[in-house]
Amino acid sequence: MTQLDVRPPAGDTVSGVAEGGDIRGKGLGKGSVGLVGSAVIGISTVAPVYCLTSTLGSTAGEVGVQMPAVFLAGFLPMLLVAFAYRELNKAMPDCGTSFTWTVKAFGPRLGWMCGWGLVIATIIVLSNLAGVATSYFWLLLGEITNNPSIAALDDNKLVHIATCLTLIAAATAISYRGMTATKGVQYALVGLQLAVLAIFVAMAFQKASAGSFDTGLDFSWSWMNPFAVESMAAFTAGLSLSIFMYWGWDACLATNEETTGSAKTPGRASLIAMVVLVGSYLATGVAAQMAVGSGGKGLGLANPDTSDNVFAALAGPVMGPVLGITLFVAVLASATASLQTTFIPVARTVLAMSTYEALPPSYAKVHPRFKTPGRATVMAGVATGLFYTVMTLVSENVLTDTIFALGLMICFYYSLTAFACAWYFRKELTRSGRDLLFKGVFPVLGGLLLAAVFFKTLFDMWDPAYGSGSTVLGVGSVFIIGVGLLALGLIIMIITERRSPAFFRGEVLTKETPALVVED
Repeated sequence: MTQLDVRPPAGDTVSGVAEGGDIRGKGLGKGSVGLVGSAVIGISTVAPVYCLTSTLGSTAGEVGVQMPAVFLAGFLPMLLVAFAYRELNKAMPDCGTSFTWTVKAFGPRLGWMCGWGLVIATIIVLSNLAGVATSYFWLLLGEITNNPSIAALDDNKLVHIATCLTLIAAATAISYRGMTATKGVQYALVGLQLAVLAIFVAMAFQKASAGSFDTGLDFSWSWMNPFAVESMAAFTAGLSLSIFMYWGWDACLATNEETTGSAKTPGRASLIAMVVLVGSYLATGVAAQMAVGSGGKGLGLANPDTSDNVFAALAGPVMGPVLGITLFVAVLASATASLQTTFIPVARTVLAMSTYEALPPSYAKVHPRFKTPGRATVMAGVATGLFYTVMTLVSENVLTDTIFALGLMICFYYSLTAFACAWYFRKELTRSGRDLLFKGVFPVLGGLLLAAVFFKTLFDMWDPAYGSGSTVLGVGSVFIIGVGLLALGLIIMIITERRSPAFFRGEVLTKETPALVVED
């Protein structure tokens, strides 16, 4: 199948669909990223060290010693959905990914909501990344200077928010300058965090074998049994956190129009990223649990005083005062690197939505020099800063509750994309066993698993005890955040439909609309 590649006239920096239905390119920098660079972007967006320090303790608190099993359980639906992304990308490489593919499969309204789910999930995680990076910035300065009063500056809301906004602005500026600048920074930051994580794992195993901590545990294969979790509610909560820990690998696909071999390379890169992530999570989870245990006392991972920032508590005891500082550096590098790359999927989704008239046309503008969706990138930065500032001022438990709400958003748009794959390729499923498995069975299974987590989480989060325990009029704040943001999407969609009726009538983006980028 031949795919169109009709470039805009010289000097024209607005992408879109030309009059008469002809397709023209979005103007992104083609061929900027290869296989390794794409995989690095996927790993960086997930931010494994940041995810571990933020959710290792929370997951242990929910499921106890079954934490490694829940990590594996969270990996399964993500792997199945990754096959759906790979097949959809082969057929139609488009930086709008979930939005574009779901519109083609299910129509404009469901596709728009899928795009909204991706955008708002990204804004949530960007705000959390900025918060963690800020906290570790002041913690690191306190460790280096051996001055607790400097580390304590993070407790000052004004200082914390100001630092956070500065980091968001810096990450926005780097992403604005294009994939070449992004890629160069990422190699160093991803390499650093994976190397330090490997050292932590090795030293944790060493401490465990020496019995250095009273709360340590002997390894047991029963830790890999997800059916040993005490309750379904606990398993669902742990699984939601585990799914969050894998979120972001699809950034590899968001750069498909800028990747060499756009039909195949992004899918391969996403699978490489997934393997690296699950290996890192299992090794770290098992090593930490053997070293300090998963209980709620002392250095135990589930200790409520340290569970929201595990590495801050374990850095010194496990790695010593000197090497422990490198773990602080790794968390800061992880959060900072992800803060930068996470702008990629949201900006390119907004670009695609604008290109296909699902959002105002101003967001379809691409910078003539950097070949990036400049206005969409700036919009994402501003939205992130506003969201984090408001949530920090409203709730002291913003980090915990938004992470739990994020799991709902992730399940929402990933499951829709998985179902879109099976429906889009429904006439091809009987052609071969491969088509049946990779275009039908695997995506549907992944979508069903994530949909089940979505509805179970939706039910559980009504309880104020879910998440941080904060309430709004007797309802859990996680429910308010999650459902409120989805409802906000519906309202914005209704407003947009009045301003852009052609898209919602199905006149702009259809199943027959050709892909914008041709293979090299």
